[in-house]
Amino acid sequence: MTTIQSLAAPADPRRTPPWLRLRLAGKFAVAFVGLVSLVLLINGVVDLTLNFEEARRNAIEVQREKARAAAERVEAFLSEIEGQIGWTTRAEWRRVSPEQQRYDFIRLLRQAPAITEVAYLDPNGKEQLRVSRLEPDVVASGKDFSTAPRFTQALKDKTWFGPVYFRRGSEPYMTIAVAHAGRDPGVTVAEVNLKLIWDVVSAIRNGLNGYAFVTTGTGRLIAHPDLSLVLRDTDLSGLPEVAAALPGTARDQDYGITRGLDGGLILAAHATIPRVDWIVFVQLSLREAMEPLIDSIIQTVSLMGLGVLMAAVAGTFLARRLVVPIRQLQDGAERLGSGDLSKRIEIRTGDEIETLAQRFNFMASRVQESYETLEAKVEERTRDLNRSLDDLQKAQNRLVQSEKLASLGQLTAGIAHEIKNPLNFVNNFAALSKELVDELRNVLKPAALAPETREEVDELTELLKGNLDKVVQHGQRADSIVKNMLLHSRTGSGEHRPVDINALVEESLNLAYHGARAAKAGFNVTIARDFDPAAGLADLYPQEMTRVLLNLLSNGFYATEKRTQVGEPGYAPTLSVATRDRGDNVEIRVRDNGTGIPESVRARMFDPFYTTKPAGEGTGLGLSLSHDILVKQHGGTIDVVSEPDQFTEFTITLPRRGAPTAEPMRAPLTESGSPL
Repeated sequence: MTTIQSLAAPADPRRTPPWLRLRLAGKFAVAFVGLVSLVLLINGVVDLTLNFEEARRNAIEVQREKARAAAERVEAFLSEIEGQIGWTTRAEWRRVSPEQQRYDFIRLLRQAPAITEVAYLDPNGKEQLRVSRLEPDVVASGKDFSTAPRFTQALKDKTWFGPVYFRRGSEPYMTIAVAHAGRDPGVTVAEVNLKLIWDVVSAIRNGLNGYAFVTTGTGRLIAHPDLSLVLRDTDLSGLPEVAAALPGTARDQDYGITRGLDGGLILAAHATIPRVDWIVFVQLSLREAMEPLIDSIIQTVSLMGLGVLMAAVAGTFLARRLVVPIRQLQDGAERLGSGDLSKRIEIRTGDEIETLAQRFNFMASRVQESYETLEAKVEERTRDLNRSLDDLQKAQNRLVQSEKLASLGQLTAGIAHEIKNPLNFVNNFAALSKELVDELRNVLKPAALAPETREEVDELTELLKGNLDKVVQHGQRADSIVKNMLLHSRTGSGEHRPVDINALVEESLNLAYHGARAAKAGFNVTIARDFDPAAGLADLYPQEMTRVLLNLLSNGFYATEKRTQVGEPGYAPTLSVATRDRGDNVEIRVRDNGTGIPESVRARMFDPFYTTKPAGEGTGLGLSLSHDILVKQHGGTIDVVSEPDQFTEFTITLPRRGAPTAEPMRAPLTESGSPL
């Protein structure tokens, strides 16, 4: 028995990572523990993510509610002051005596401690009375406030809240102006000390360490639990949560996790008071806000540790159960590798390892069978290779034959030129011999010949004359074929210049029509012209394009004439010619309602010498030459659409600037006849 050689080189242990050089039991235990740990980790991460999102949503919602509640309390404080001012704005109040007005203002100051100064502006905006806690009272000062916002805006909006300002650079103040009722109203103006908002803000509780504060629309602090910050006219516009809430910012969140004044992480939310353009902020330390999440993290990590420990125990137990049958597989594989193909592995574990052992045994049987049938398979493969080689040689022979045919085509052009001169001699001498036969008959007329002899002479001369007519007819056909072969072997002639497309088509149409009328008496066809005025000029060889158009138009006339001969009732032969501007290209369409072209003919109609016309009516080179002129010489295209007994339409597309590879062709060696 031949020993099976190992095809794979043993792995270099120095290139193997240390963790891959573990025994199978160790690898299984590591993989099992790693998989369980990964599952637990993913589960823990998902759980933590969901818990975090839930805790964050709850904390954010709580902060939002507290921010809105704080804003409502601050707004209620302002509304209360506005209401206290309101009882001095009744319509009849301005008609009481100045002394009574002063008494009402003093009573207002006692009832509203936040108001430090109150003044009355008459309907003309002149100050008539001012009562203050800090300065002497003023009566009928006449100070003009008619253009000040406290007067104009109060009359417009009924109530005007002025911007926050700081007296002596420490205490925040605000001006509130309320318009009186009735016609020609005056205005009551109150200066409000905003330090008293501190009581409102200090009463707002947010957890253990959270608090609320109020800023203006520019970020200047109005109220804060630490009153010293307010008295120092603190600007908080640099804080991230304040900067994000200021008007004009692109952010649309009313909350955020950021750093507070003390540098610690906080969860902040805000709400605005539109009437005064103030912003109320509430904030809570992030640790306190996320305390439920921290408890969840501790619980999840503990469960993960317990799961990993249990996975390690289970993985070690299962790994040991796998080692013994796998070692049996290893021993059996080594014996098979040493060439003992009769060795079979016996494992009865009832799982996939037993299935693997059975596959091993099946593989050994197949290998043993393969060695026994190897020679037959080699012979079969050799036969297949020989057949493939024969096919390749045949393909090579066909390729050589194609090259020979291509060379033969080039040779044909040269031969056609060489045949031209002797063919002309044949045609000329045949015509001359016909004339000589007539002269011979005239010479023999006066001769005294027996009746039988003269009858035989006349018969022979008539036969000779008929033969000469056939020689002339077939010689002319051969001459036409040679001329067309010479035309087909060249690629162009004439001058390459810009040509008016519509004029060229019109000229070709007139030539083709009059040629058809001259060739066949009684020929008639309806011609429809549809020339696009924008067709313009195209750079081409006019002589060659005229040949193409004459060929297509002549074919159209021929098709309509053939259908006319059928005698179809109601048939009116028609040929239409159209031009179209296509931007960088120009399009010419020639359509006739003649006999049409079958599908089998359309596949070969541009092949040289392929024609469906009777002998003597066509050479099969017209469409082939037209295709070469349009495609190879001018870089254009020619397409045909046809339905038998319905219509045929040729579509020519030419580039306006001519084909980039077009070259002037040699002049023909012989004169061409009429268009193909």
